[in-house]
Amino acid sequence: MSYIIENIKCLIIGSGPAGYTAAIYAARANMNPVLYQGMQPGGQLTTTNEVENFPGYVHGVTGPEMMVQLQDQAKRFGADIRDGWATKVDFSGVIHKVWINDSIELHCETVIISTGASAKYLGLPSEQHYLNMGGGVSACAVCDGFFYRNQEVVIVGAGDSACEEAHYLSKLCKKVTMLVRSEKFRASKIMEERVLRTENIEILMSHDTVEVLGDNNVVHSIKALNKSNGEVIEIPATGFFVAIGHKPNTDIFADYISLDETGYIINTPGTSKTNIDGVFVAGDAADHVYRQAITAAGTGCMAALDAERYLASKE
Repeated sequence: MSYIIENIKCLIIGSGPAGYTAAIYAARANMNPVLYQGMQPGGQLTTTNEVENFPGYVHGVTGPEMMVQLQDQAKRFGADIRDGWATKVDFSGVIHKVWINDSIELHCETVIISTGASAKYLGLPSEQHYLNMGGGVSACAVCDGFFYRNQEVVIVGAGDSACEEAHYLSKLCKKVTMLVRSEKFRASKIMEERVLRTENIEILMSHDTVEVLGDNNVVHSIKALNKSNGEVIEIPATGFFVAIGHKPNTDIFADYISLDETGYIINTPGTSKTNIDGVFVAGDAADHVYRQAITAAGTGCMAALDAERYLASKE
């Protein structure tokens, strides 16, 4: 395999709404952006069957369709969209070096990191099956809760995010069963009290999820183990929500970019700037609060504009 060295004005690492939006803005600014799509082209949204809360899509759109449209729009303005993923970086010098698939060495004037974050799942084969089939497993209540209106759902988790998502689902669903694997919540007191006083949320402490059950690739119930007495129960549910956290895809940047204690990139407030001049961040690699397509797209715009201004300051 030949080894390639290439000079890049603006490199975007990762796709999804953040990366593609950054590419659109960077291309329109004549920054000749090159975007490497990463291991999951299109990002997390490609696993979402229906997106109904992104402005402009009156009748909704599937996640994969939206990503194709954003990619096509970026290409129309001249963005160079490529397959491949970053395997190593060196941000110690004025020129930022990024290696793609260990065979391409890029020397970049600016870098926009839009590698996103991956939802943590339980790792059950049945969970993965229904997640792949789009038949009732989700890690985003705000994204997918609407599709379970007046139905019964199960959510697993014990922290603030789990409580917040359970409360959100309670406004849409007939019943929400919350499986907490330990004997107590890890959430703040106010969030714990909120779910405890919500009538249509049933909380089962010390319960492990054993299996996601269904027919014709559609979930119909959840099998759970009561760790206190060993009893296995089956909970009717058409939706299974996992709220046990996200892991930002930022490991390769840890030697150079400032990360918080959970691995999210720390940006200068109100900007997309990182601690390294010329390196910017967009989307869920820095956002552990909102994690929505629309906010990711907004930060992609910010990152491209910040990169453009950085380049202008060097002229």
